[in-house]
Amino acid sequence: MPNRPALSDASRIDGPPDTANAAPCNIDRRAALATAAGLTTGLSRAPWMANAVAAKRDPAWTRAIDKGLTWVAQTQSNLGHWTSGNPGPYPTAMTALGATALICAGATTTQGPFARHIRRAVDFLVQKKARPNGLIGDPLTDNRYTYGHGFSMLFLSQVLGEEEDRDRRSELVDVLTRAVEFSVRAQTKSGGWGYVSAKDGNNFDEGSTTITQVQGLRGCRNAGIAVPVDAIDQAKNYIYRCKNKDGGISYSSRNRGSSRPAITAAALASLYNAGDYDSQHQKQMYAYCKKTLHNIKTGTSRSFGHWHYTYLYYSQVVYRQGGGEWSPFRDNLFKKILREQNGNGSWTGNIGPIYVTACNLIMMQLDQGYLPIYQR
Repeated sequence: MPNRPALSDASRIDGPPDTANAAPCNIDRRAALATAAGLTTGLSRAPWMANAVAAKRDPAWTRAIDKGLTWVAQTQSNLGHWTSGNPGPYPTAMTALGATALICAGATTTQGPFARHIRRAVDFLVQKKARPNGLIGDPLTDNRYTYGHGFSMLFLSQVLGEEEDRDRRSELVDVLTRAVEFSVRAQTKSGGWGYVSAKDGNNFDEGSTTITQVQGLRGCRNAGIAVPVDAIDQAKNYIYRCKNKDGGISYSSRNRGSSRPAITAAALASLYNAGDYDSQHQKQMYAYCKKTLHNIKTGTSRSFGHWHYTYLYYSQVVYRQGGGEWSPFRDNLFKKILREQNGNGSWTGNIGPIYVTACNLIMMQLDQGYLPIYQR
C-alpha cells in the first residue's frame, strides 16, 4: 500500500502518546510493564510470563487461563483467523478478540509460545482484511463491520508497541493510520458510530459500536498514531447526550429509551480511555453500574443479555478503581467464569465459543498488566 502522511501532531488526542514507539529499542517493554504493575518473572507458568506478587491469585485461575489460551491457539485456522462458529461469521472481529486474549498473556509476535499464532492473526488482518480505504474488514460479507474494525485497531495498536521489525512496523503504522482516517470519516453527525459507516448507514449510530471505535482510537493514539481531538470530543458528547436521569446510557441518540447496563458499562470504559476520569457524567454512570452490575454474587447480573460483552468492559472499569474495589469484585467474577468453563478450556454462550472464551480470558488477565490500553 502507498504511504499516506500522518495527521499533524496538533490533532492528537490529549497530548503526546503515552509511550515512545517511533523506533524499535532494546528495552523489553513487557518487562517494564510487568514491573510497573507489580509483577515479576515467575516459573509457575513459563519463563516468558509473569505472576502477580502484590495481589493473591488463586492457582485455579492460572490453570483456567492456561487451558483457555491453549484452546484459542489450537482452534486458529491456518490462515490466521477465528470465526464465531465453524464456519461462522465475523472473522475480523473474532480474530482481533482471539488474538487480544493471547497478547494479554504477555506474548508478542516474537516471544512466547503463542508468537506464531499472533503473527498469523496480524497477517490475516493486515494482508487479508485491511482495505485501501482504511477499513479493516469486509463490507460485502459483514453487515456490522465497525465492530471488527474497532477491535482490530485495538489489537494491532497493542502489537505495534512491541514490534521490532522495521518493515512490519512501517506496515502497521500505515494500516493503522488509514484505519483511524476511516473511523473518523465513518463517524455520524451525532458523534457516534453505527454498525456500518455513517455514509453506508444513513447516519444511524448506537452505543456498542461507538465504544469499540473510541477504544480502538485510543489504542492507536497510545501507539503513536495521530487521532483528531474533535472525533474523540464528539464521541464523549454523544455518550453524555445518551445518558438518562438514572445515570445509565440509552441504546442510541435516535432511540433513547431505557438505560442499558451493557452499553453503560462499555461507555464508561471508553470515557476512561478518552481521558474522562472524574466528571459528573462519569460519576453518575459508575453509580448506575455499581447498582446494576457489581453484585455478581447475588445473581442480579443475570437480568439482561450480552453478559460477556458487559463484563468485558465493566471489569475494566472496576480494575481502574484500584485494589479495594477490584479484588473482591474480581474474586466473584472469576468464580462465576471458572464454574462455566468447558473441559477443553473453552467457554460457550451468545455469539460463539471464540467470542465468549476471548472475553473471559481478557477479563481474567487484566491485572497481569501487559497491555497499555487496560492499565490503570
